[in-house]
Amino acid sequence: MTSQAYDLQSVKLPRLAGGGLRALVHLMESGATRGWVIAKLLRDAGVTRLRDLPIAEPPTFHVTPPVADAASAAPLDLAQFAQTPRAQPPGFAFATTRDYADAYRVGRVSPEQIAEKILAAIDASNARTPALRAIIACQRDDVLAQARAATQRWRAGKPLSIFDGVPVAVKDEVDQVPYGTTVGTRFLGKTPAQQDATVVARMRAAGALLIGKANMHEIGIGVTGLNPHHGVTRNPYNDAHYTGGSSSGSATAVAAGLCPVAISADGGGSIRIPAAFCGVVGLKPTYTRVSEFGAAPLCWSVAHLGAIGATAEDVALMYATIAGADAYDPATQFQPALSLERFADADLRGVTLGIYPAWFEHASPAMVAECKKLVAGLAELGAHIREIEIPELEAARVAHVITITSEMATAMERYAATHRADFGLDVRTNLALARAFTARDYVRAQRVRTRTIAHFERALTQVDAIITPATGITAPIIPNDALPAGESDLTTLTEIMRFVTPANFTGHPAIAFPAGYDAHGLPVGAQIIGRYWREDVLLRLARAAEQFVARRKPQTHYAVL
Repeated sequence: MTSQAYDLQSVKLPRLAGGGLRALVHLMESGATRGWVIAKLLRDAGVTRLRDLPIAEPPTFHVTPPVADAASAAPLDLAQFAQTPRAQPPGFAFATTRDYADAYRVGRVSPEQIAEKILAAIDASNARTPALRAIIACQRDDVLAQARAATQRWRAGKPLSIFDGVPVAVKDEVDQVPYGTTVGTRFLGKTPAQQDATVVARMRAAGALLIGKANMHEIGIGVTGLNPHHGVTRNPYNDAHYTGGSSSGSATAVAAGLCPVAISADGGGSIRIPAAFCGVVGLKPTYTRVSEFGAAPLCWSVAHLGAIGATAEDVALMYATIAGADAYDPATQFQPALSLERFADADLRGVTLGIYPAWFEHASPAMVAECKKLVAGLAELGAHIREIEIPELEAARVAHVITITSEMATAMERYAATHRADFGLDVRTNLALARAFTARDYVRAQRVRTRTIAHFERALTQVDAIITPATGITAPIIPNDALPAGESDLTTLTEIMRFVTPANFTGHPAIAFPAGYDAHGLPVGAQIIGRYWREDVLLRLARAAEQFVARRKPQTHYAVL
């Protein structure tokens, strides 16, 4: 392969909040001024450069991961997997799924008692100043009814699975009876869901104690976690800082101890960014590995449901429960069996990790330093480190922006006439820009997708997985002028999202997990991108890292168990 220059750039664009942001929204939505404002934003976003990019590839509108290239395996026995030898990581020990199950098994505590503690913790988390706003809807009677049933099963010695009675939060992008699904808006979700999403149904069938709906960035179109309708979600490590998004409430709920694992969604880093900012683990599986049935239709070709958990084992357990073919989602029918066979094997000899140095080092000094320590630790466990190149990351970035925002604008089009003013200002800005993209822009973006998939597939023939920082910076401070209406800060968003969007665009699985902390005690996350269907490799590596990355207790944490 001919060496090509690394082309991702940091950007310096004006930040707007308050009156300035309102003025921008007015200009973008006004027929008299919209044209010249949009034209400048398209140039700043790199769209005009993408329009001039020579590209011969046909479009890929829907990623179809090749099944023949995946490892074959017998169907996963979750009960047997739950007996995997336990890790003893250094530092603070989060309460895990297995901790809850062990406590129930010996009768030290019951799901009913845990439910009461969780309800009290949720109330306390939202009554504090500033409010945590991780859980935005919690029906006490429903939670207690689930807990009573789980308690009876444990007393009878017949739990449904390791998850029976274990608290689990659900991102408010995913249908869960008896809640409405707001998708982070002020006007949706007025009617309760009539059917659980498949991922929720599978967790319910496993006995999970579904504690309520987790906050999110409105319609998933931002990555800070600031929601003007339901409140900004606060980072448990420092409540003056963002949680990341859009699965903000899911990550905060896990880090704050409200639950060991949460159902989450990721269209452009929305699982991995908040997991990294909040010092926990987040897995975006292979595209179509997990059913999208019952998830809000927001960004069809880049959407993934997955898990955020306290540890790699928590995420692996949820992944093993929710993944697999689903009759309600035809796209899931063509996939290999799940495998977590070597999950507990920390001997990494035979595993090759790829690093694209220019990309890896395009982050803050703290991010780079902590992630390099992580790589060194994995190498000490036997992993081989190899330098690679991935061309045209800038084209992939812009093409992903065009794809996800065009699909979101289409999904929200039916509300444009009646609810445009009900969206937050940052959402209105992004949707106004998305409506300026043409059909040609969208098709060109999908042609870039074809090329981007080829670039990553070529790199992944040389290595088992690619490692990067999860984000370019640690969690930013929440500016006072951003409250409560929001902000537009493309400079910071570019730094946050630098490493995460390619895996959404190509459909490769990716995981974020703790790598360390910066000088202010904020979590630093690493990311590993893997071959199609090889979530097992990612989870194994994340678990291996837990052997030497000492965790720290969040400033806001509820000892429920």
